[in-house]
Amino acid sequence: MNNLLYSIILSSIAGLSTLLGTIFIFFNIKKKDEFICTCLSISLSVMVLISILDLLPESIKLLSNNYFTSYILYLILFLTIGFVLVKIFSKIILKEKGSSLYKIGILSFLTLILHNLPEGILTFMSSMHSYNLGLKICFAIAMHNIPEGIAIAVPIYYATKNKIKALYITFLSSLAEPIGAIITYLFLKDMITDKGVGITLIIVSGIMITLSIEELLPEAKKYNKERYIIKGIIIGIVISLISIFI
Repeated sequence: MNNLLYSIILSSIAGLSTLLGTIFIFFNIKKKDEFICTCLSISLSVMVLISILDLLPESIKLLSNNYFTSYILYLILFLTIGFVLVKIFSKIILKEKGSSLYKIGILSFLTLILHNLPEGILTFMSSMHSYNLGLKICFAIAMHNIPEGIAIAVPIYYATKNKIKALYITFLSSLAEPIGAIITYLFLKDMITDKGVGITLIIVSGIMITLSIEELLPEAKKYNKERYIIKGIIIGIVISLISIFI
C-alpha cells in the first residue's frame, strides 16, 4: 500500500472511531439518569486529562525552544481565549435551544472538531514518516475518541430523542481528522510550524478544560448521583492513561 493512502486510511480510522461513542444510544437504558451522569463524567475526565497530560506538554515542546517565559505568556493568553470561546458559544447555543443537555452536546461537537483537526494532521504526518508510529498514534487517538463521541451523541440524543440527529452530528465531528489529513497533504505539509501547532494545542486545551469544568461537571451533578460521577471519572482516567502512554 502506498504511503499516502496508508496515512489517509489511518487518519480516517482514528476519526471515525468517534462514532463508536454512538453505540450507547441504541440500547434501551433503564437507569437513564445514572447512565447520562456516568457518560458525562467519563467525557469530562478524558478531556481534562488529555489536555493536561498530552496537549499542554506537547505545546511546551513546540513553544519553549527559545524562552520559557514566552511559553508562559502564550499559555495564559491562549488558555484565556479557549475559556472565552466556550462562554461565547455557550450563550449563543442556549439562546437557540433551552436544553442544557443539548447545549453540552453541541459544545462538545464544536470543541472536538477543533481538537480532531490537529489530530488528523498529527496522524497523517506520523504515518507518512513511519508505518509503525502512525499505527500507534492512530490507536491512541481512537481510544480517547470513543468517550469524546459519547460526549456528543448521548447528550444530543437524550435532549432531542432523535437517534439520527445524534448520529449525524457525531459523524460530522469524526470527519475532522480525515479532513485534517487531506488538507495537510494538499495545502499545509510545507506550511505547518511548531509555533502554529503549539498555539492551537493550548487553545484546544483551554476549550476542553473549560467545557469539562464549566459545563459537563455541573450537568452531571444535576442528577445527584455522586457515585456514578466518581465511577465515570475513574473509567475516564483509565482510558486517558492508556491512550496517552501508548
